[in-house]
Parts: sequence; structure tokens; C-alpha cells
Amino acid sequence: MKNKYFTEQESYQLEILLKEGKSKQEIANILGKCRATIYNEIKRGTVKQLRSDLTEYNLYCADVSHNKYLENRKNKGRCYKIDSDTDSELISFVARKIKYEKWSPHAVIGYINSHNLRYTYICKTTLYNYIKNKLFFGLSVFDLPYSKKAKKKDNRNCRVALKNIRGRSIEERPKHILERLEYGHWEMDTVYSGRNKGSSCLLVFTERMTRQELIYKISNRTSKSVVSCLDKMERSFGAKRFRGTFKSITCDNGVEFLDFKSMEQSCINKVVPRTTVYYCHPFCSGERGSNENQNKMIRRHIKKGSDISEFSDDDILYIQDWINNYPREIFGFKSSNEYREYLSL
Repeated sequence: MKNKYFTEQESYQLEILLKEGKSKQEIANILGKCRATIYNEIKRGTVKQLRSDLTEYNLYCADVSHNKYLENRKNKGRCYKIDSDTDSELISFVARKIKYEKWSPHAVIGYINSHNLRYTYICKTTLYNYIKNKLFFGLSVFDLPYSKKAKKKDNRNCRVALKNIRGRSIEERPKHILERLEYGHWEMDTVYSGRNKGSSCLLVFTERMTRQELIYKISNRTSKSVVSCLDKMERSFGAKRFRGTFKSITCDNGVEFLDFKSMEQSCINKVVPRTTVYYCHPFCSGERGSNENQNKMIRRHIKKGSDISEFSDDDILYIQDWINNYPREIFGFKSSNEYREYLSL
């Protein structure tokens, strides 16, 4: 016997056979199905029609039956774990965190589980599926953070920067820094405005061990602005505290970072350097992986092509605090602030 489910073609065959006056048993023999299947199919596709004298009669329609079949297939599977009435607090919490606070679904689930919030348990995959199925009112896949597959590292690009042959290469950086077991080793980069949208940019620092983020708004992408910002930071921290906090800084070979002597030289103590600067290989952004990942987090708030001059200092401070309070899987969904407090830093 053939597949017991009716295909679209078989539904139209059934409609023709019924119009020809064939009996249910004859139709079952022709289509190779049992008589009960024929009755069920007729029942599913039967609709009421009106004659010209407004009297009703029943008629089997193949397209109606097939549309019902497709709709029923969508509803197959397990029932949803959450209900809009009993789990309204969970739905509201998830929608607020993703849509307005720009968290990822993974971060939301991790935060709920690590903080023992008393909500119905769902895994991150289930949450992604529920969002795709529009179970959360006002929340869609377009509200999720943008992501893409990571590019494979190409070792052929790990060559010396010809325009920066005097700076310290990352190859000279002590190996223990790679292990992320000591606080005070930072990665530095700039996040800049869109083309023809102004010269303002952000000078961003990411601490390798705790992923602590510091963001400063500077007027342009020049070495003078970078050095001026470092001077201002040193005066704010104090020379001794700055040296203890910024033991090393790793950056790329952008023109704004080429004046390594001025970046290392203290503006308070002319004898003792304030930090040590190392340069990545060209086109190897993965050597500043933490910095690059957190630049993407900044872009959740400042989209590419935006004019950074339009964002106030309070806006920048909000983004910095948002990143430092974002739950991270690598820390058991503690934030950078919570992790530093846990380490008593």
C-alpha cells in the first residue's frame, strides 16, 4: 500500500473521482489507500457551498484539504514550554534584555541560570527557536545581535609591518601575557565614524584577563590625540597607579599608534616609562581578539557609518558600563565587574 498521507496530486485525483461518481471503495482501490483514509481525507477537505437558490450543499475541494494539511504540519511537535499567561514575567524579562538592553539570547539564558531566577527552564536553542517563531510579542530575529562565522587565521599575513619597524613586535611580548593570568595587560584600538561623517572616534582599551573595557572619545585618529588621551589618563590615575594598571598595551599598526615612544613616555615622571607598547602583525586582528570582540559590542549601540561626534560623553559612559556589566560565559556568566570583584581587583 502507498504512503497513507495524501499528496497534493492525490487530493486533486480524489476530487475528480468524486465528481465522476465513484464509490469510496473504488476510489480506495484506484489510489491504493484504505477506505478509512479516503473518508478522513474527504472530511478534511469538505466545505459548504451555496446554490443559486441559496441552499447549502457540501463539496470536497482539494486545495482546501491540502492547505489544512500544510497548516497542521506546522503545528506538529512538542507544545511550547512557556505560556503567555503563566510565564509573562519570563517573556517580559527576555524581551527587555534583548530588544532594549541589547543582550544576546545566550547571555540572557546564562544570566537566568547563573543567578537562579525562578523562571521556567529553557535552553538557548529553544529561546532562539521561540524568537524565530515570534512567540515573544514585539521581538524578532532582527533584534538579535549580528554575528557571522569567524575567519580562519592566515599565517601568511603574520609579517613585519614595514612602516613600523622600530616598534616592539608582539613576538617580543612575554609569553605569560598570553595566558591571561595577570591583570594589567591591555589591548587598544580605535572605533571611528563613518566615511565623510566627521573625524571623531573612540579610543578603546580591553584588559585581557578580566575583559574590562575603558572607552575615551578623542577628536581624531592621529598619534597626537592618542598620546594626549594617554597623558590625560595618567594624570587621572597617577603615575604609579597607571604603571600598575597598564603594564603593557598591545595595538595594531594604525597610523594613530606609530608614535610608540610618546605613548610609553610618562608625562609625569620623565625617567620611568608609564607602560610598554607591543604591535600585532599586520592583518592579524585575532592577536587582539578580546579588543575586536568588544568593538562589536560597541557597534550594537553605535552602528557602522554613524557620526561619533553626535554621541555625548554620557552616551559613551553608558556603553562602557553596559559592556562591563554584560554577563560572559567565560566567567560563568559573571560580568567583568563581578569577576573583578570576585578576584578582589
